[in-house]
Amino acid sequence: MLYGSEGLRNKERSERKKIQELKNKNAKGQSGLLQFGSSSSEILETAFKKETVGLVTREQYVEKRVNIRTKIEEEEKEKLQKLQQEEDELQLQKLKKRKIKANPRLSFSEDFENGEEEEDGEDKNKESNMFGRRGFGKDPTVETSFLPDSEREAEEQAERERLRKQWLREQEQIKNEALEITYSYWDGAGHRRVMQVRKGDTIGEFLRAVQQQLAPEFREVRTTSVENLLYVKEDLIIPHQHSFYELIVNKARGKSGPLFHFDVHEDVRTIADATIEKDESHAGKVVERHWYEKNKHIFPASRWEKWERYTIHGD
Repeated sequence: MLYGSEGLRNKERSERKKIQELKNKNAKGQSGLLQFGSSSSEILETAFKKETVGLVTREQYVEKRVNIRTKIEEEEKEKLQKLQQEEDELQLQKLKKRKIKANPRLSFSEDFENGEEEEDGEDKNKESNMFGRRGFGKDPTVETSFLPDSEREAEEQAERERLRKQWLREQEQIKNEALEITYSYWDGAGHRRVMQVRKGDTIGEFLRAVQQQLAPEFREVRTTSVENLLYVKEDLIIPHQHSFYELIVNKARGKSGPLFHFDVHEDVRTIADATIEKDESHAGKVVERHWYEKNKHIFPASRWEKWERYTIHGD
């Protein structure tokens, strides 16, 4: 097809306009990405805080932080790849149109056909030489995030280690927080007391403080050892080695309520309430072992059993 000189100039102006618009769009997209990158840490912190409300385990803390960071990085990478792909496609179209303009077909004579065959042969030789020199390159539009990347893996490992240390520091702060325990010394009747401990204290440490508090008033407590005192919470005997922090973090449950709440509700239940699941906690009982062995066939001791970490109660 034959183009007039005026038509060619119009097409060139149109192509230059399209390229300029694409450059402006690309620059705008990159500036937006730079702005995004400058605030990505703030976005990361905001999303991370929403995902880690309340107490979480160390594994959950690290996993959520890394997942959110990876998601933001992938979104930024996809935007850059899309802009690069649009630029490459426009450049390819431009080269094709220039080739058509540079080789107008004005004649279909045999001489022209022979010349065309020679030109095609030369073009093929040039292309083969070009590919031979360049070799195979990388396609920037191909997704490669799933491939092994030692640098990225090292960064992720360093981030996990930093988060692990941060999580440990936060847990130590939680363990040092004060916790007020309302308990009832039980010898067949209830004698309610209040004791303040740390969340990181074990049941054994709590019972040692209880013995010191009750010793002036109860002779049997004064003459026994800490090992012979039992702490019964929600009809479960809690072993001495477990800590209040452990019960709180794992949201442990007893047969009649949560083990991780230490505020007090009266031990009174109506028939109507028996069918309703309530997140209520009752005052734990401190019992002398000799009294328990003597009365474990009588209510309420007949309901008590040893707490096991992996046994599910309260369902």
